[in-house]
Amino acid sequence: MSVVSIEHVMVVPTSLFHEIGYFQGFCAETEKYLSQLLDPAVTSYLPRNEMEEDPSFKQLIPYCIFRHTDEQGVQRVFQYTRGAGQGEARLHNRRSIGIGGHVSTLDSGSSEPYREGMRRELDEEVDIQTEYTESCVGLINDDENEVGKVHLGIVHILDVQTVDVAPREEDIASAGFETISEIMDDIESFETWSKICLQALFG
Repeated sequence: MSVVSIEHVMVVPTSLFHEIGYFQGFCAETEKYLSQLLDPAVTSYLPRNEMEEDPSFKQLIPYCIFRHTDEQGVQRVFQYTRGAGQGEARLHNRRSIGIGGHVSTLDSGSSEPYREGMRRELDEEVDIQTEYTESCVGLINDDENEVGKVHLGIVHILDVQTVDVAPREEDIASAGFETISEIMDDIESFETWSKICLQALFG
């Protein structure tokens, strides 16, 4: 494989995450972490194939949740099933409420590479035909499985005016908005990060 074809992704040393304050699960202290984790002095871009097996680094992943609240106050969240073509094989066939992916060297020329990476991933994965507001609400860390050991999720809620959000990729399957109660009734079918978010934000 040529060097050019290897994706390089944004990472931070896991030791830095521990220095700021280790947690397992969900943490709402976004400013405490992001002011340090997104400092260009500590981020680097390393080969993704190596980082997937190296827990001494954490890959920073925007994890975007679409939420719609109707006139009666009923909340619905965009959910889907990960198909076999999605990047992380260890998550295939799991349900998810998170849209997003790796920040890469494609984004490194921006003054805010993390935000650029989030915008790029959203544009690649979903077609958003509605106005929305976005807020960063927390971080996810899950060292209890092999995927989680090498990733750190940064959770964003996108409050949409209408439910006009549709997948651009066929591997975002069975997609659509469901009520929180419908999702909670089937929570065991969701990937771990989604479970953590659902329990922390909607439980």
